[in-house]
Amino acid sequence: MERKLTAILCADVYGYSRLMGENEEATLRTLSSHRKLIDSLIEQHRGRFVNSAGDSVLAEFASVVNAVQCAIEIQTTLKAENANLPPGRRMEFRIGVNLGDVMVDGGYCPKDSTGWRSDLDKTQ
Repeated sequence: MERKLTAILCADVYGYSRLMGENEEATLRTLSSHRKLIDSLIEQHRGRFVNSAGDSVLAEFASVVNAVQCAIEIQTTLKAENANLPPGRRMEFRIGVNLGDVMVDGGYCPKDSTGWRSDLDKTQ
């Protein structure tokens, strides 16, 4: 199995279950809008979208600098978008960047991506 060193950006929504419990339709609209911005920023920073499940996003970058710059721009952009929403409906993303060895088997399979997700979950 081939391995490579890559920067992984992993993001998810803080309080997503609460938002969904309060208003599913509004939450999904906001998530869709935010995801379009996030996906565009990943591409602008020369990243590659890898996977998404529910409120999470996983992307890879050849450069850790590009990954961190992308994370900063995502937070800045979404802060401006959230300013237009009532405080209880704001969708804030937790973002982690990790530089690590990943296994590639035909497609892309990050070695410990679930571990990074669980680390993000601990911040709640």
